[in-house]
Amino acid sequence: MNLTVEDRPPSTATMRRTLGVRDGIAIAASSTAATTSIGIGMGALAVYAGRQTPALLLVAFLPILGIALSYSRLNRTEPNCGNGYTWVGRALTPWLGFLTGWVILVANVVFMAYTSAVAGMVVLQFADKAGLHSLFGIALDPTSTAVTTVVGLVALVAVTVTAVTGVRSATRFQWVLLAFEYAVLLLFCGWAVVSGTQEFSFGWLNPFAIDSFHSLAQGLVLAVFVFWGWDAAFTVNEETRSASDASRGGLIALVAMLGLLVFAAVSFQRVMDTGTLVEQGPQALTFLGSSLSSEPWASLPLAALMCSAFASLQSSVIPTARGALAMGRDGTLGRAWTKVHPRYGSPAVGTVIIMAVAAGVAVLAMGIPRINTMILTAVNSIGLIVAFYYGLTAAACAVRFRGALREGAAEALRSVIVPAVSALVLFGLGAYLAFQYATMSDHFEARPDNGWFMLLIPSLFVVTGLVAAAVAKWYRRSPYFATGRGTDADAIALPMDDAA
Repeated sequence: MNLTVEDRPPSTATMRRTLGVRDGIAIAASSTAATTSIGIGMGALAVYAGRQTPALLLVAFLPILGIALSYSRLNRTEPNCGNGYTWVGRALTPWLGFLTGWVILVANVVFMAYTSAVAGMVVLQFADKAGLHSLFGIALDPTSTAVTTVVGLVALVAVTVTAVTGVRSATRFQWVLLAFEYAVLLLFCGWAVVSGTQEFSFGWLNPFAIDSFHSLAQGLVLAVFVFWGWDAAFTVNEETRSASDASRGGLIALVAMLGLLVFAAVSFQRVMDTGTLVEQGPQALTFLGSSLSSEPWASLPLAALMCSAFASLQSSVIPTARGALAMGRDGTLGRAWTKVHPRYGSPAVGTVIIMAVAAGVAVLAMGIPRINTMILTAVNSIGLIVAFYYGLTAAACAVRFRGALREGAAEALRSVIVPAVSALVLFGLGAYLAFQYATMSDHFEARPDNGWFMLLIPSLFVVTGLVAAAVAKWYRRSPYFATGRGTDADAIALPMDDAA
């Protein structure tokens, strides 16, 4: 028997409105994971942008800001924890809406899988510093995907427990981690800017100095991934006291992320030449610390990276479970995703399922022997998917509010023109790279520099999404595919919890 949304008991979709702007900032900032992005991403960006990495970040921010304004505009009209899934389904088509929700779900699971390995890598680097190089005859190699994944799975279980016990307690914990990691990041990056031996050049801010359009396009996709995560604030918009709290939290976190990324890019380049930065890869932040200070202070950036990885893992579990809850209550996913814990007010069952799936993906990724290779593979694949669903959401905003073209220049710019241009930029970027991937290799090989492999992974995201959509439409008979509308968050009893 297939239940429609109306058949479901209200208790399956009851969450508590306890969050404010501060909580939204914590979730968005932890999800973007500035320290993790800087620690493992600067080397990857330097591969394509070289000394123009700061310029690349500034250019990438422009369409992302347009996407963020689209999210904010849609959120004011229809706050829903499914956000893009709900908005795209209503404005464009339910098939694209479902696909948006699906690729967000899958991309977050893959992100959690590789971030757990990053957390494991950092723990093993600490073990190496402490002189612990093996355990039970197993070499504790921080560059090994297998060993880092096993350690990371323990971290994944731990953050899942904290996510289940309530989003409010989770955000309080994230603020502690954020305060520490940002303080360390600003201290060492500031130190690097002042004392670095590499001469600063304003040419670092010139995007036209990037070698080729292909390098610019590939670098922009990586930069989009680096900024990715601010939209996590919009997945708790049914748990905020007002819809505007989620919007402000996401936008504040995004602007802060831009400042941190550009500042860090300049500071890294003050200490390292391009060759060294590329060679260090995901160990670049650790290298920065050891270049500037001796132990034990040199380990502080590594500690900040560990805090960032744990906070990012936790903040990824939270929005992913809530997106799946929105899909579950619409009947496009199973009812298990809609079960909310009676004590903690969190989608506990969905949270645990997501953790288990992410753990499974992490185990499968152990077939990639070196963690540097696994990270680059995941980042390239997720970057294309993020460009895809951000573009769809911005396009949904432009279509839904197209009537604003008759309401004056300011409203037309904010609600239609900026979203439409941002969507076209990301679609164009994704299409260009897809073409490049399809033509750059003459054989298939599971490597991050093999075009067919890099195209296969995001293609699998989309193909599996279409299959899941077909199941939702014709087997589950979800009303979402008939109306194009998700369950209205305001129609569900969401009790206030003043004691929290």
